[in-house]
Amino acid sequence: MTNNNKSILFLGAGYTAKEMMRQLQHTPDFKDLVIYGTTRSGRNFENIKKAGGTPILYEGTGPSDALGPVLRSAPYILVSISPKEQGDLILQHHLQEIKANQNLSWVGYLSTVGVYGNHDGAWVSEDSQANPSSKRSQWRKLAEDQWLDLHQQNGIPAHIFRLPGIYGPGRGPTNKLKKGTARRIEKKGQVFNRAHVEDIANILIASMSQPNPGAIYNVSDDEPAPPQDVLAYAAQCLGLDVPPLIPFEQAEMTQMAKSFYTDNKRISNKRIKEELGVSLKYPTYREGIKACL
Repeated sequence: MTNNNKSILFLGAGYTAKEMMRQLQHTPDFKDLVIYGTTRSGRNFENIKKAGGTPILYEGTGPSDALGPVLRSAPYILVSISPKEQGDLILQHHLQEIKANQNLSWVGYLSTVGVYGNHDGAWVSEDSQANPSSKRSQWRKLAEDQWLDLHQQNGIPAHIFRLPGIYGPGRGPTNKLKKGTARRIEKKGQVFNRAHVEDIANILIASMSQPNPGAIYNVSDDEPAPPQDVLAYAAQCLGLDVPPLIPFEQAEMTQMAKSFYTDNKRISNKRIKEELGVSLKYPTYREGIKACL
């Protein structure tokens, strides 16, 4: 692996990262970047190459010789690897390489709106109290704090992006309906925000263009909505029967699925619009679902 000081490293080249790879190649300021993306399996190599990236095998269980040179030289790094109990794995295994990177101008850390915990349907902004209720969200908050500490103590240009449910081509309500796995579960008063993958990538690139180290951003659509309404709309768009409503108390769900209903809040996305000047392509689930068709 050769050093390249005009590169971006995607630590976790998943759904959002691959969309961002595609968009970067059509963004004048960034189209010449060399793109690297990590994956835990060689099976994903072909998909990363199709998106325009060079794959790097990284299992996240310890330091990686292949990652070192890129971490020491890439000006842009996006982290979307899930944290563990001890926080961010990259900082656990590769802190010194990141500190040694003299080219670094932007680090994005993909977190979750789950760090806010439950607000009983009230609006939350980036200034709202974080009070994560699930283990997964507590680990995310710990990883956020680790990156922000690194910014304050070492000047690492870290930015935190808090994401809701992600949907887009091949992922989301239309996909579940086509597969026949969609269920309309109703919990009184429950709403969720969501974000289309194209909008997420666009917001991340806007931040790369105007770094504000230490900033936290909610990456979300404009309209918090009950999940059963979203599924009903998707079914109507597809010309399918709307699945029957199942009361939350009667729904058979995994503990993981149930945990998403513990938190109820409305996410404000004012900051991405005012600070980054972003205009959402899919401001509500309606535009997003139509595009997925």
